[in-house]
Amino acid sequence: MKVLVIGGGAREHALCRSLSLDPDVSALYCAPGNAGIAEVAELRPVDALDGAAVAALATELGADLVVVGPEAPLVAGVGDAVRAAGIPVFGPSAQAAQLEGSKAFAKDVMAAAGVPTARSYVCTTAEEVDEALDAFGAPYVVKDDGLAAGKGVVVTEDRAAARAHALACDRVVIEEYLDGPEVSLFAITDGVTVLPLQPAQDFKRALDGDEGPNTGGMGAYSPLPWADPKLVDEVMALVLQPTVDELRRRGTPFSGLLYAGLAITSRGTRVIEFNARFGDPETQVVLARLRTPLASVLLNAARGTLDAEPPLSWRDDAAVTVVIASHNYPETPRTGDPIEGLAEVAAQDAPDAYVLHAGTRREGDAVVSAGGRVLSVTATGSDLAQAREKAYKAVSRIKLDGSQHRTDIAAKAAEGR
Repeated sequence: MKVLVIGGGAREHALCRSLSLDPDVSALYCAPGNAGIAEVAELRPVDALDGAAVAALATELGADLVVVGPEAPLVAGVGDAVRAAGIPVFGPSAQAAQLEGSKAFAKDVMAAAGVPTARSYVCTTAEEVDEALDAFGAPYVVKDDGLAAGKGVVVTEDRAAARAHALACDRVVIEEYLDGPEVSLFAITDGVTVLPLQPAQDFKRALDGDEGPNTGGMGAYSPLPWADPKLVDEVMALVLQPTVDELRRRGTPFSGLLYAGLAITSRGTRVIEFNARFGDPETQVVLARLRTPLASVLLNAARGTLDAEPPLSWRDDAAVTVVIASHNYPETPRTGDPIEGLAEVAAQDAPDAYVLHAGTRREGDAVVSAGGRVLSVTATGSDLAQAREKAYKAVSRIKLDGSQHRTDIAAKAAEGR
């Protein structure tokens, strides 16, 4: 089949890498892509938020499947435009994507479906903000109701900081703080059948020890040796299937990737948030462990025939990804710096370690930084300790002036904590 992937980050590079290894894929395109994706897919220019343009490109290419990577095109209705052109799309409709596009909508769906989540208030005025902050107390959790590229959440003991973030947003969800470790669990669904993937854990804070500002994600690992073996079955029964069933009941069936961000609290598993697409950087480690060829699974989800898909097969290996970010990320990152060491990783660390590009572009013979998160260095090993060692060895070969990365990705889990 011919597959077109929409997007240009490390998530899309991970998707393209998996699809490029799939014997069912005869042609692979990515729009707009990046310097790394160009090594495994043919790049095409497109405005990813322009549904008509994406549909026209897919038609021109004769695509059998379009995979929409980022959340913004999904919320903008790009999937709807491509489906209207008669081409199968992996990704929800604009209406269903509001599960990520609006925290308030997601809370309403969870309430109707009986999904366990934090108690919350939706606030649009300063008075409502003050009442909600007082009701819950510290630590304060304030979430921008709209899309914020994974950075619209403030968790702080500082009431003034929480209030300032709330007032800077048009509409916010203020909720109770959920204790315990966080887990990301993806599920592929066609709106009826739900197929869970393996859980992962990501690291949102910029600095070691979970210090510093919130980011889009600085690394991830899978599997989670500390997690209850029944976790996936529990989340399927309490969260994923009820949510898919509720959206279908409302006449807005969700087809694509349903991402549940979870807190394993002292009172049980709770949903922190939903996303309507593969998470970044968790996708990098989850797909590194997936043995089942990806294309047919995504196509069956797009066609509504996921019940025909056999159970997914997984490698026993562990996977770790470490994000290399630009100078000054997540504030105003510096771009245009040359990246060195990519060839060395490919020559000396492959196939166990490899580099997935996030914010890069090619300038002549050089690859330069073009975003905040620049690279995701991913490695597999027999266990987390070995995967970490391989990932960080590959990281040490990369040279990017002023870059930053965390040194403690998966460290606690590798040590049995």
